[in-house]
Amino acid sequence: MRRRETTIPVDGGSLPGTLTVPDDPAGVVVFAHGSGSSRHSPRNRQVADGLADAGFATLLFDLLTDDESRDRRNVFDIPLLGGRLGTAVDQLGEEPEVGDLPAGLFGASTGAAAALDAAATRADRVRAVVSRGGRPDLATRPQAVTCPVLLIVGSEDGPVIGMNEQAARDLAGPTELDLVEGAGHLFEGPGQLEEVTVLATRWFRDHLVP
Repeated sequence: MRRRETTIPVDGGSLPGTLTVPDDPAGVVVFAHGSGSSRHSPRNRQVADGLADAGFATLLFDLLTDDESRDRRNVFDIPLLGGRLGTAVDQLGEEPEVGDLPAGLFGASTGAAAALDAAATRADRVRAVVSRGGRPDLATRPQAVTCPVLLIVGSEDGPVIGMNEQAARDLAGPTELDLVEGAGHLFEGPGQLEEVTVLATRWFRDHLVP
């Protein structure tokens, strides 16, 4: 397992990230955190570690520069965040260790909408998307998302369930909605993030691995 710090160049600066590459990776998964979070999100890191153990390279990176993050409007600017994810996918294509691998996206909260926007603009590269407690209803181009999408929601996250059900109807590609029993929005209960990791791993194995 190789882990190194990297940067994603963007207008006005660069975004720090962490790239983890296991031996003989089957694919690479880029993570998009939600509002108020960062690449250090303990929940995303736990899922990323599980995916790495399952044989997937992972990239966690900040979606905004320090200056941009001070403006709360940017946190909910889905086209901006989706564009950043697209830039990260493009850069991974230049990385010798992962450049030829199929790419997947994992989004949490508003990061799920950003992941769907990125999938809409990188259909040739992004093969699958997983959303955890996400707001896929905020995606701006759902009808352009043709890759398989897994929507994971806590069974106790009432309003978000409805938002995900609507998003599942709007997305153009194959979509599955899975409820984690007893989980709320943050999946803080015993074993709940482990269940998310199992579901995500299965989805990426089914849709990223040739």
